[in-house]
Amino acid sequence: MSKGHAVLRFMRKVHLYLGIFTTPALLFFAFTGAMQTFNLHEATPGSSYKPPAWIATLAQLHKKQDTTIPVRRQRPAAQDNPGKAGETGPSQGEPGSFGKSGAGRSGEPSSGPRTSGQGKSHLPMKVFFLLVSISLFLSALTGLYMSYRYNRGWWLVTGFLVAGVVVPLLLLPF
Repeated sequence: MSKGHAVLRFMRKVHLYLGIFTTPALLFFAFTGAMQTFNLHEATPGSSYKPPAWIATLAQLHKKQDTTIPVRRQRPAAQDNPGKAGETGPSQGEPGSFGKSGAGRSGEPSSGPRTSGQGKSHLPMKVFFLLVSISLFLSALTGLYMSYRYNRGWWLVTGFLVAGVVVPLLLLPF
């Protein structure tokens, strides 16, 4: 066996086992990302929709690597009318303030925050990202299937797969 062939064989094994180890995380991120694309993880203002706790928890784990869901305070009614004396909204550097402070992506002042009736529809992009999530999910599953189907070391495949589930669960408290 040539040196190049041995290196290629080694790289294929590394690719196989890293792929199996990361498959549970890929499945998790594809699933929770698809739910977040359509905002299934948070209540919409003016709507009666309240997300199930499990969806909110998984989304929080996806975004912040923590299952603790922060308590959202209601904004005072005075903040809904910007420009009144004594009022302060989120500053430009605060989380969630992008697009609310009047500064656009280029740092130039924008015409103000968009209301739900203004602007473009994001549905085509959301559908595209949903298709990407589904594709990633199915690709990870088919890769896992092929790992078992075309590899003689099923016990090693199973060990890496179990490790890919157990390691993140053990790291969760940190």
